[in-house]
Amino acid sequence: MDIALPKKNQSFRLPVDLIDRLKLMAKRQNRSLNNFVETLLLDAAYNEPNAETVAAIKEAQSGSLRNVPALDLSSIEAMEKSMGL
Repeated sequence: MDIALPKKNQSFRLPVDLIDRLKLMAKRQNRSLNNFVETLLLDAAYNEPNAETVAAIKEAQSGSLRNVPALDLSSIEAMEKSMGL
């Protein structure tokens, strides 16, 4: 059940190319520009990664994962073996 939250009009100045890109992205999802931008902003404002996710992001950004052997995806069994399972 959706609960309608009070809304307020607000004006923003954004680059034209950004607005065009946002319109295109909204159209691909068959959504209005307003709904699309509101969803992006809600996600950015309320969905902060937890400590485990932050640690994983930092590990990936550090480049320390580059020496991890590639997974063998030729079959489930091969993948499990390459994962050490």
